[in-house]
Amino acid sequence: MRNGEEMVPVENLSWLMQATYEQPWIGFVAFIATTLLTVLVFNLGFARKLPVLKMIVVYVMLIIGSFGLWFLEFVFGAPIMAVLAISALVLGIYRFRLFMHRKEKARSEENGGSVG
Repeated sequence: MRNGEEMVPVENLSWLMQATYEQPWIGFVAFIATTLLTVLVFNLGFARKLPVLKMIVVYVMLIIGSFGLWFLEFVFGAPIMAVLAISALVLGIYRFRLFMHRKEKARSEENGGSVG
């Protein structure tokens, strides 16, 4: 006890708080992972070609927003990183299938056929 305050048992903390309590650098690594997953999901799902200055503003806002997402996971135990990883997987599969569809369509158009 410090200054008459009761300490919260480690078992009552979120998983990320527990891990950070044991190894302080894990919280920072989780923030980096959240930021990278946020950027990946953005690029797979929503990114457009932008001028450099606008792109810098977008990425700065993504970093600020990923801090909020990390905070939700750190304090409340929300499964933010898991949701971002699943979103990246689904969007990656979608992009791959779209690429294959466009490739097949281009191949059939050069052969004079049509894709059904």
